[in-house]
Amino acid sequence: MHLQPTCHQTAMPVTERYRVIAPRADQVTAFRRAAAEHLEALLDLTAQVATIPAPTGNEAARAAFVMDWWSNLRLPGLGAPAIDELHDVVAEVSGRKRGPAVLLAAHLDTVFPIDTALNVRRDADRLHGAGIGDNSLGVAALLMVPRLLYSMNLTPGVPIVLAAPVGEEGLGNLRGMRAVMDRCPDVGGAIAIEGHNLGRVTYAAVGSKRLRVVTTGPGGHSWGDYGRPSAIHVLARLIAELTSVPIPHEPKTSFNVGIIEGGISINTIAPSASMLVDLRSIDANALAEVASEVERIINGFRCPEISVQFQVLGERPAGSVGEDAAIVDIAKRSLTALGITPALDASSTDANIPISRGIPAICLGLTSGGNVHRPDEYVDIAPVADGFAQLAMTTVNLANHLAAGAP
Repeated sequence: MHLQPTCHQTAMPVTERYRVIAPRADQVTAFRRAAAEHLEALLDLTAQVATIPAPTGNEAARAAFVMDWWSNLRLPGLGAPAIDELHDVVAEVSGRKRGPAVLLAAHLDTVFPIDTALNVRRDADRLHGAGIGDNSLGVAALLMVPRLLYSMNLTPGVPIVLAAPVGEEGLGNLRGMRAVMDRCPDVGGAIAIEGHNLGRVTYAAVGSKRLRVVTTGPGGHSWGDYGRPSAIHVLARLIAELTSVPIPHEPKTSFNVGIIEGGISINTIAPSASMLVDLRSIDANALAEVASEVERIINGFRCPEISVQFQVLGERPAGSVGEDAAIVDIAKRSLTALGITPALDASSTDANIPISRGIPAICLGLTSGGNVHRPDEYVDIAPVADGFAQLAMTTVNLANHLAAGAP
């Protein structure tokens, strides 16, 4: 099914039309109060999401939960959700007028295998569990946005497209967000949601290119066939040569060999070996130059009886909306109004895709926490209400900014 959310034509009741970037004190109070009233429901929903397995490439069960949740809300102004062949789920909150929409996205997938024990534990201060912050809290907040807006009698200036894409983690290559953007092209600004790092405003997209390099040879017995080339030895020499590639500090760029595999036994000349290479930069040109040099070395590497081949596993575009972009200013003002000091940063998130297509986009966090990508991950409960308030306030103010036709 194509992602073509059908919105009800009845808009939410309007009590006030926000058209300014800087939130007023009464607006801040209203968002903070509404978020606090929804806190327990948001935490309960976070725990439900976290108990549904969603490893990258196997997000169907969590996608079905999202579909059911939005389908059962039946709120005026919330259109029927749609799902595509990748299991990206999209719904739409109608605005006061049509126009370039705000895209709000929280990725469904986690880094944990399908058989990981998904037990959520709550104590006085924290929620604990694998994927609880990355990204169960983000998904729960996305699901709750229509309810929060309805409780405040708010209709955004332009539609808000709610998206739960797949494939954000690991080698997912942001494929879900790519598909969402392909099918929802009329977007004027985008916000990616992550559970961790409340206060950050990610305005720069860290791009990456990932390669698998494989060396293959005849193999043999380590004693009887000594002298034959080993695929492992050759791979090690290749790694050493690649580490000599100059990596710029400005713009920040990185090179890493993250996984090495190969061989059969301790007394066997390895017939094959492989490595996974991760290249990153905040600058598209710098990333392209480093990737080109790495590929040049791999293509030119020669060893008798050993073949060297590589394949591109994934590419994430780099880019930036700029520190002075309106979307960044709106987010910073929302955080400041809530007493939270905003911090601008660069990261690799679903926001990479709209940024690469010239659409202003940022990523926002919802609370503090720790042990990300570990089974004992946790999020702090106390900041969640303000995190939810800043997300909703930024989203509504961005929608009204776009409705006013501001650049």
